[in-house]
Formats: sequence, C-alpha cells, structure tokens
Amino acid sequence: MGYLMDGIRMDGRVAVVTGAGEGIGRAIALGAADVGASVVIGE
Repeated sequence: MGYLMDGIRMDGRVAVVTGAGEGIGRAIALGAADVGASVVIGE
C-alpha cells in the first residue's frame, strides 16, 4: 500500500476483509498483511 500505511502497525490484530478475491478488497488485505495483521479473507 506504500505511503498510505506509513507509520501504521497492526501487529497482534486480525483484519477480516470481504471481497478480497480481487480489486480493492485484495489490495486492502495485502496492505493489512504488510503492516503485520493476521488477515481472514472472504471472496
């Protein structure tokens, strides 16, 4: 996610992302994982 997530850490948190199969949902799921969240995705 680049600069949008600078300074944000989600270590120890869980992000539930629906619609994560493609598009915006996928980008959000990948961004949350990049900053340390455990991610649960739904298509």
